[in-house]
Parts: sequence; structure tokens; C-alpha cells
Amino acid sequence: MTAAVVHTVAAVRAAAAAARVAGKPVALVPTMGALHAGHARLVTAAKTLAPFVVVSVFVNPTQFGPAEDYAKYPRTLDADRELVATAGGDLVFAPTAAEMYPPGTAAFVEVPKLDGVLCGPRRPGHFRGVCTVVLKLFNIVAPDVAVFGQKDAQQAIILTKMVADLNVPVTMHIEPTVRESDGLAMSSRNRNLTAEERALAPRIYHALRMVQARAAAGEFDAARLESALLAATQAIPGARVDYASILDAEHLSPLARLDRPALAAVAVFLGTTRLIDNVLLD
Repeated sequence: MTAAVVHTVAAVRAAAAAARVAGKPVALVPTMGALHAGHARLVTAAKTLAPFVVVSVFVNPTQFGPAEDYAKYPRTLDADRELVATAGGDLVFAPTAAEMYPPGTAAFVEVPKLDGVLCGPRRPGHFRGVCTVVLKLFNIVAPDVAVFGQKDAQQAIILTKMVADLNVPVTMHIEPTVRESDGLAMSSRNRNLTAEERALAPRIYHALRMVQARAAAGEFDAARLESALLAATQAIPGARVDYASILDAEHLSPLARLDRPALAAVAVFLGTTRLIDNVLLD
């Protein structure tokens, strides 16, 4: 079983409009394809929120940096369509880059303050590309609700701010991170890990859980918790830590103490694969 697929803005607009005329609210799940069980959870959640679910499958060139290989990103549309259908999705929107960015496209969207930390400085222009393509998808599909994953926490925070600031009429729904049985956050990048790296990767989540447990036990000093998080991730054999940070969970601003909800977030290289993960400290 596979979901129907359309490739043009006109076609997906017509399908979403027809659903609304039939009294069916529309949910959108934006993805870059190479779908896995984590994405399936997003689609299933979307189906509980709206009866007509559109899943976009688009490898967005504007969110790739100069050192990131856009051409090598996995493209698995046939498998993606099957997963979407199995999870309850109704339509796959799989446009070309030319369809999304016609010649002469010059407008972009960004949220400067929130993209100045964590992954932002390491991936210049990335979140500008994300905001631009997601706002375009919102304008094209006009969904009532959009579903994203907590694993990409900074992305979710930035997009939620964009929606609020620009009065976009869509409800943002953030689903908890979906994990493998050993705790590793599901990601299309996991397929790039060697067997040895895959065995070590769950220790990233273990480090986050350790900090979460310390906070729950009454350690509220953010600097001490951040130092513990950095030490635990640096102790993973062969790991190169890009960042290990504890920030305000809404504004991504520095914290002295855990006197409000906080985000513990890490980015770690295992070999050539960059893995991100996070937990909330409430």
C-alpha cells in the first residue's frame, strides 16, 4: 500500500482545498524524506489531530551549508510513500527544487536571535532555509495543524516563534522524541554509523538522562549541570563534542539556575556522523 503523491504546488493546494470543502481539517508533517519509525509516529499523531494528513517529502537545498553534501542526502520516495500510508497519511507532496524555488526567488525568512546558538553558528544559513521552506509549505498547504518532532528542539522552538511573530494561522504540535530500544534518538543519519559507532551512540542519551536525574535530585546550578553533560559526552570513545549546553527552553537564552523549564542539548560527532539529541529539564 502506498499513499498518493503529487509533485506540484497547484496539485497539493487543490487536494488540501478539497479536503477542507469536505469538512476535513488538514494536518501537515514536513519532512526531508528518508523516513523511519520516528516519522511514522509524527504521521500517526497528525492523523489524531486532523482527518486529512499531508506529508511533504522535500530535500530542501537552502538549509544545506557549503560543507554539507546536498546531493548525497538519501532519497527514498517509494519507501516513504509506503510508510506514510501505513502510518495513516493521505497524501505525499514531493516537489522538485525548481517547483519550490522558481528562478528569481529572492525572499527568505529568519529568526536571528534564536538561531544564534546551538546548531545555528555551526550551520550558517541552516535555520534561514528551514524557516523559509516551512513558511512556504504553510502558505501552499494552509494546514490547520503542523506536526514536528522534539528531537529537532531548536528547529521546533524557532518555527513556533516564526508562527507566532508572523501570525501564521496554524497550530504547532511537537511530538516527543522517538527512540530505539537502547535510547538512541531515531534519525536518518543513524544509517551512516559504523557498527562500532552505533554501539557507542546510545551513550549520548545516557549523558542527557544523567543530567536530567541530577536536576530531578535537586541540582539546580546550570553551570555544574552543563559541565557534567560535557564531561559525559566527551567520555564517549572517539566522540567529538560540537556542543553540550543547557539553555532556557523557550528563548534559548543562558541560565544561571534551573528556575524555569530548560533544555539540555548536545551535538556529537561519531566518525563523520553528527548526531543531535536533547531532553527537557522541567
